[in-house]
Amino acid sequence: MERYRIDESYDWNYAHAPSQTPEVDVPPVPGQWDFCGLPVESPLGMPAGPLLNGCWIAYYAALGFDALTYKTVRSSYRACYAPPNLLPVHAASLNANNGDVTEGPGSSWAISFGMPSKEPRVWREDIGWTRRRLKPRQVLAVSVVASPEPHWTLADMARDFAQLGRWAWDAGAQVVEANLSCPNVCSQEGMLYTSPESAQAIAAAMRAELGSRVPLALKIGLFSTGEQAEAVLEAVAPHVDAIATTNSITARVRDANGRPLFDDLPRGIGGECIRDGCQVELERIAGIVKRRGWNLKVIGVGGVSTASDVAARLGAGAHNVQLATAAMLDPLVAVRIRGAWESPTADTP
Repeated sequence: MERYRIDESYDWNYAHAPSQTPEVDVPPVPGQWDFCGLPVESPLGMPAGPLLNGCWIAYYAALGFDALTYKTVRSSYRACYAPPNLLPVHAASLNANNGDVTEGPGSSWAISFGMPSKEPRVWREDIGWTRRRLKPRQVLAVSVVASPEPHWTLADMARDFAQLGRWAWDAGAQVVEANLSCPNVCSQEGMLYTSPESAQAIAAAMRAELGSRVPLALKIGLFSTGEQAEAVLEAVAPHVDAIATTNSITARVRDANGRPLFDDLPRGIGGECIRDGCQVELERIAGIVKRRGWNLKVIGVGGVSTASDVAARLGAGAHNVQLATAAMLDPLVAVRIRGAWESPTADTP
């Protein structure tokens, strides 16, 4: 199985995407499933991040993932941060932003891409190519983010999001996802999810541009309090169909001698060490949605790697469960989860 090479750059991995679709026996998942109202074969998906282009999406689509999210794109070219973009780390369970992790082997890593993007002409053509290669009960989502200039207002940023949503939809996206959370950028688009005003303005502009029939999701990060979470959800609930939580948990990264890495700036952490924290956050978000009676789907992301993890997210109210780190470490993870799903002795949904 081919894997993302963490010892190489983002551009190298983009250019060296898998060239052949693997032939793998993918076990079926019992039940009826959908992703934002579109029928799918399973509730297993991948978030924006690992799926750099259509070849990567086609590869994982053949390995048991049915809702696949194209890596976040912009309205202009943006270079990736210098490597390392994925650095293996280990830590105790992270339950809040701004902890510490240590460089070293493990099933978690620090993420440092900075939301790069190819030019719109490149990714728009690639989205159309990708859509044509998915099976009927697989769904292509496209993640978008604005690229604010220093003089931009919130209205300018909302217009950029709306234009991107239109481009993605016209290119072939079946679901549009607005990425309001990136812990690895210092500009204003990285923490939009924390502001009810900003989140509402963007969601409303995108809904006005896309119309009522286009499924629209928001990717958010970890909230500091339940009150903050409820305020943001209340602001966007009239405009969106789904909330994807959580876009990693932030921490500062140290080497084995305790010295700071990444210029001592926080980085998003993905993988096993954020599993419990993201489970708790999902329960909080799903609980608020249920209590308020909003028609919002909740997508569970963060630290998922086993059938029991999937069962826990679905049991807590997740509509779809997305895997990133686990799938990059083990491309057959969805096949293994689907196989365990059918086992009468497995802890499965």
